[in-house]
Amino acid sequence: MQFILYLIQKHRNFLLFFVLQLIAFFFTIQYHSYRKSKFINSANNISGGIYNNVTSFRTYLYLKDENTLLTKENSLLKNQLFLKNKAIKSVFKDSIDATFQQKFTYSPAKIINNDFHKRNNYLTLSVGEKDSIQPDMAVVNSLGIIGITSNTSTNYATAISVLNTNFRVNARLKNNEYFGTLTWNGKEQNIVQLQDIPRQAKLSVGDTIVTGGRSAIFPEGILIGNVTNIKFEHNQYQQIDIHLFNDVKNVSNVYIIKNLHKTEIKQLEKQTYD
Repeated sequence: MQFILYLIQKHRNFLLFFVLQLIAFFFTIQYHSYRKSKFINSANNISGGIYNNVTSFRTYLYLKDENTLLTKENSLLKNQLFLKNKAIKSVFKDSIDATFQQKFTYSPAKIINNDFHKRNNYLTLSVGEKDSIQPDMAVVNSLGIIGITSNTSTNYATAISVLNTNFRVNARLKNNEYFGTLTWNGKEQNIVQLQDIPRQAKLSVGDTIVTGGRSAIFPEGILIGNVTNIKFEHNQYQQIDIHLFNDVKNVSNVYIIKNLHKTEIKQLEKQTYD
């Protein structure tokens, strides 16, 4: 306390000058409308900039929660889309059955563990049996396929990644009806292979590949990737490389697709084959 009083005593002249300057500045602003308006505008600009930076910082902090919320909202929209308008049956023919009943549901999930450096990679998802997740469900996002669920527990599920040498899915060229099988040779982490394409199929670099829909797991038309390399020898396709639209190494929020008719389809096929 004595030190503070000593400083005030020592610098009393400067402090008096500073106080008088503040008083003069106050009266100048208070009684001159032009200067008052300019001062207020400047103060608003400064405070507005500060608030904007604070808001941006808060937005960044809550970005993770916002993304999770958007994923949930998108899944609701996808589910509602199939039931909203009967006139779009021809567009979404594989997502609506003959009586306009919903065939697929979309559930949001988050990848909490992602293997990608092995030959047989798996994903761990933040949902499980309590969320009605079962084995053999498609895992996708807005850019395309990611994997297929393999095992489930109460709260979690694992999925076989598209970057797994045991992964198989029916796929076709987007611009025609020729089908093949999508696999991965275990080499490049963003390049998969399309096999069993008939030699008469017209195929070019840059063509888009999508899911074929000839399974009870993936709906038809889910994006996969673009053709980057074609090896045609001995009157047949020896190798077709597909660059995935998804960077599977950097995926967080996904959707799990459930086929509501899967049990019925499997039971019918079992009866037929038996």
